[in-house]
Amino acid sequence: MKLRRSRVSKRGRIEIIPMIDVMFFLLATFMLTSLAMHRLDSVRIDLPRGQAQQMPADRPVALSVDRANQIYINRQPVALEEISGSLKRFIGPDGNLVVAADDGASHGIVVQAMLGARKAGARHFLVAVHRE
Repeated sequence: MKLRRSRVSKRGRIEIIPMIDVMFFLLATFMLTSLAMHRLDSVRIDLPRGQAQQMPADRPVALSVDRANQIYINRQPVALEEISGSLKRFIGPDGNLVVAADDGASHGIVVQAMLGARKAGARHFLVAVHRE
């Protein structure tokens, strides 16, 4: 007579699906936590300083705006309304224009001067910065 064991022994196994769920939850938690630690809406900008390449020997036309919002083209004072007329004779075929604006100058005046230069034919604006 053959006796049966009253208890059938099962072989143990590791369930991997719950472990994958836990790892995914931890990954998502750490990603969201690291994003919450950064202030994504703030941008720190200091325009007058920076690294720039050396200018080539042939100097393009310079559009300057000083702290008093006075506009100059190659060191000659120009009114805001006369920029496009005055720049047409200076803009070369490459259309490069160096914009040198004081950090105290009004942003709106600088943008209006650049828009006037765009009407005169300037295609590329090079922003002058203080080299560190």
